[in-house]
Amino acid sequence: MVSAEWRNELFRILNKKRTFVVVLTGGIASGKTAVSDLFARRDVPIIDTDVIAHEIVEPGQPALDQIRNELGQEFINQEGRLDRRKMRNAIFSDPELRLKLEGILHPAITAEASRQIALLDKPWCILVVPLLVESGLFPWIDRVLVVDAEESVQIARVMARDNISRKRAQAILDAQAGRQQRLRLADDIIENNSSLGQLEAAVDRLYKRYNTMAKELYGDF
Repeated sequence: MVSAEWRNELFRILNKKRTFVVVLTGGIASGKTAVSDLFARRDVPIIDTDVIAHEIVEPGQPALDQIRNELGQEFINQEGRLDRRKMRNAIFSDPELRLKLEGILHPAITAEASRQIALLDKPWCILVVPLLVESGLFPWIDRVLVVDAEESVQIARVMARDNISRKRAQAILDAQAGRQQRLRLADDIIENNSSLGQLEAAVDRLYKRYNTMAKELYGDF
């Protein structure tokens, strides 16, 4: 038998007003984190699917057991945790294995992100989905915001951040959806090739726009 507290919480979730959801996406080293941090400083809730993807494969979580059972014990280290480096290297060279892993993770990520959004008491939120094009997740979102940067800028940032060669940085970019594919999905675009000041100004403009749009669509909270 469920508790009264649980029933009350479920009732609140099911009857709350809809939350306006803006998906934030972009290629590697485009500046997604910088943009989400700027929105967070303006008291916008941030739900990050990369964070969720890490949480759902912690020891004891069903997704980790599913990986062990379906993909193999070799991807679990001696501490009982996912061997991320081994898994990353394996899926980079084995598309079939990558699809199997996505079949495990994507439903769990979608469910947890949806749960977190349902619990919010804010009119709108940012949902960070780095691989929106590749995953096809979250078709019910309200808006897509793409952080865009020139490929040469991305490569330079990845090389500096990860201390890797240009060839390796290029390979990482090539494994992702192309820049034009992301831009075709965009409702809004932030160009991040230059200064933090310009980035802040762009976030300010969108912050005001999304406040207005959320109110127009779903009313006051």
